[in-house]
Amino acid sequence: MDEDIDVPAESIVVTTGCQEAMFLALRALMAGPDDVLLVSSPCYVGITGAARLLDAEVVAVEENEDGLSCAAVEAAIVAQTARGRRPRAVYVVPDHSNPSGVTMPLPTRHNLLDLADRYDVLILEDSPYRLVSPGARIPTLKSLDRGRRVVHLGSYAKSFFPGARVGYVVADQPVLRADHSTGLLADELAKIKSMVTLNTSALSQAAVAGALLAAGGSAAALNPKAAAHYGDVMAYALQCLEREFPAERREPLGVAWNEPGGGFFVTLRVGFRAGNDALRRSAREFGVLWTPMSYFHPDGGGERVIRLSTSYLEHAEVAEGIRRLARFIEAATGQHRSRV
Repeated sequence: MDEDIDVPAESIVVTTGCQEAMFLALRALMAGPDDVLLVSSPCYVGITGAARLLDAEVVAVEENEDGLSCAAVEAAIVAQTARGRRPRAVYVVPDHSNPSGVTMPLPTRHNLLDLADRYDVLILEDSPYRLVSPGARIPTLKSLDRGRRVVHLGSYAKSFFPGARVGYVVADQPVLRADHSTGLLADELAKIKSMVTLNTSALSQAAVAGALLAAGGSAAALNPKAAAHYGDVMAYALQCLEREFPAERREPLGVAWNEPGGGFFVTLRVGFRAGNDALRRSAREFGVLWTPMSYFHPDGGGERVIRLSTSYLEHAEVAEGIRRLARFIEAATGQHRSRV
């Protein structure tokens, strides 16, 4: 209803959170030793962790400032095919991604779908921040999908009830069974689920379903206040960054950041190695935490970038946190300035 995704009910599998949805999809798709999964770099660690548990090979495709490049994805597909590998799927978080905060533009979404058609690969679409972000939403990849190339993963953790652990997979792709009959990919996922968690809590499903029914079937209708709050906090965090790092100070400090229009995360480039040692000093001496972006690069990278999380904070906490962060960055680069 909210996303204009029109599929048969039997193509939807209810899961125990989105993490199980990822695991089921990978278990079904990564069937042989030559199968590979393409991910962006940086990438959400949940998908790479699931792939590691399944001994599935992950190939990282470097993001640029606008997110995943279709040219880079195509080059990776060609390179892996030349190695005798079989690229099976590309995992993407197209809206306000974790960790980079980048949103995939509409033309890129169309190009990625065309690319998937040409090279016979699937797209695993995971977009948990759409309904808790303000403003107009770009169509999901699944709603634009005319060739059944997109497996859409989701949950109600961000948009409604984190503790319920109710997620889902939309998998309407046709598959050829061992007996040469045809079915849906969703059927295969359901079989795997029956060997993993058996079923998703009926009580949790009832709680989510009750809320959806009360809202006329619309998850978006449950989230206007949350979206406004998160959007306001994100905008305020960007204002605080502007205030603490005025234009004339950014180059000496080696500082730059992106400006997400939603979601929970901002990425900040710094002029020093932002690893665990720096994080410990930041926490111990300045009382502020952040996440090294190097954690999110499967093949290395991101050593001078940090992730800031703006969720679940009030304005005063954001202002104080970024003030402390500025003091830490100045100390780490030896670029102290007098403060009133």
